[in-house]
Amino acid sequence: MVGDAWFLIAMSLSFAAYGVYLLSLRRAIVRPNRASWLIWSASAAAEALTYQAVNPGSPQSWVFVLSAGCCMVVTGFLWRRSNWASPTNIEAFCIAACLFALLIWVAFRETFWAHMLVVAAVPVSFWPTWASVWKDRGAERSPAWGLWTLGDLATLLVAVRAGGAGVDELAYIFVELACHASIWFMIGLATLNPLRSLGWNRRGLLVLDRYRHPRNLFAVGENHLGKAVYAICRFGEGAELMRFTGRHFHVDDIPSLMRGSDDRFVQVTPDHYMGPSGQLDDLVNHSCDPNAGLRFTDHGVILVAIRPIAAGDEVTWDYSTTLAQSNWHMICQCRAPACRRVIGNFETLTPDRQEFFRARNLVAPYLRRKDTLAPVRRAS
Repeated sequence: MVGDAWFLIAMSLSFAAYGVYLLSLRRAIVRPNRASWLIWSASAAAEALTYQAVNPGSPQSWVFVLSAGCCMVVTGFLWRRSNWASPTNIEAFCIAACLFALLIWVAFRETFWAHMLVVAAVPVSFWPTWASVWKDRGAERSPAWGLWTLGDLATLLVAVRAGGAGVDELAYIFVELACHASIWFMIGLATLNPLRSLGWNRRGLLVLDRYRHPRNLFAVGENHLGKAVYAICRFGEGAELMRFTGRHFHVDDIPSLMRGSDDRFVQVTPDHYMGPSGQLDDLVNHSCDPNAGLRFTDHGVILVAIRPIAAGDEVTWDYSTTLAQSNWHMICQCRAPACRRVIGNFETLTPDRQEFFRARNLVAPYLRRKDTLAPVRRAS
């Protein structure tokens, strides 16, 4: 009876981990390495088959079957949302190892060594994700890694209680446990703390509380435009920088004669603008060649890095990426080599530049498709 309880716990934790991770993907909280997930899908499928063959009838093998199926679901989700990139040498090695394991099994019926080869390939397959997390912990900051770790512990108990003691029964579980736990330690154990991971806001339950660094990440300085925001530390491409906040105003309530630092309004719908917040987001300047962009999410408007940002770089975004058709324009003084001289609405960008921002989900929702543009009148 106790063994059945641990089996249910292991299955529940594994299923919950994949569910949380998928939700994190939908909300753009995590930025996974697609090659790792492609490898994990292949290795999980090979492992489920070889483990069942080596240990027929074992309850823990069903945990691996569930994991293999969920891996394929996550991989399919990533495949639809990502652009293809050729695998690196180490990624290609992992894929080849998994295929070689299947070949050994099918051609020679050497199930044990096929199983061991898959076990050896697992830590190698984690290398792209380890590298990504080492560069930016926010890339994988999800409670799922803690749930996977605890699920592995429950699976280990299931195997031991079922009489497992050999390397063929426990090796894969130990390797999975070590790999999942390493990611969990790297991103921070607090990601499984309910006070951080299951917080409440005005829109309801949050699966993941945004990670806050213990120190300020930005400094306010001066440049030829006046106030400017500079990065204190390095940010990787895709890193979330800050949230844009402020009271929303109808277009007819926006003051018409604003210039320079007085104009801190950001268009957020065809009929509404976000006013100044009095915070750091008010000071982020425009550039025609920005290193960041605004992403509209269910949790607000987030400034996201669109390329690596080094410590000391000014943080900028392109104001045109939120502007629908209007009579607003501003002389540009960003001094970028590709400066457009005048900042206008989104349609003033070249088609290639429009597609650049659309492909990265860095335009306002009403600008994501050309046929959704609607004329907007600004108060005169």
